[in-house]
Amino acid sequence: MAEIKNTDHWDFVHNKASEAEWKPGLREIFEYRDVGTKAGTKGDFIAHVIRHTGKPAKDDVQQWHVHECDFQFVYVLKGWAEFEFEGEGVRRLEPGDVILQKPMIKHREIACSLDYEVLEIVSPASFATKLVDAPDQKADAAE
Repeated sequence: MAEIKNTDHWDFVHNKASEAEWKPGLREIFEYRDVGTKAGTKGDFIAHVIRHTGKPAKDDVQQWHVHECDFQFVYVLKGWAEFEFEGEGVRRLEPGDVILQKPMIKHREIACSLDYEVLEIVSPASFATKLVDAPDQKADAAE
């Protein structure tokens, strides 16, 4: 059986939707709602709802990038998006779809709807996003 992480230092969290605070974040076209998991787990995880602002804008994160994290889970609540993942090709995400990204997988967003909204859970809560070169397409084709 896998070892369970010690969670004795975590707090109980009840984050009410009626009191949600939406803030700007990594991407200009999105706003983010931290649902309290970052504070509740003392930085072990973050769970946030990310939604499109509904305003079209240039977005540099459509470039290839990686997230320096150990775990990344995305659940689509509304709208759609198309992403390209290294070795996995282009994937269209629609309501109810889930993506479990492998750590450090190169990916990029191709497009998303103006009503796109997701729940994302990441560990650790503080992680870097770095732009990277596009994956070697020949290597991807050989897999």
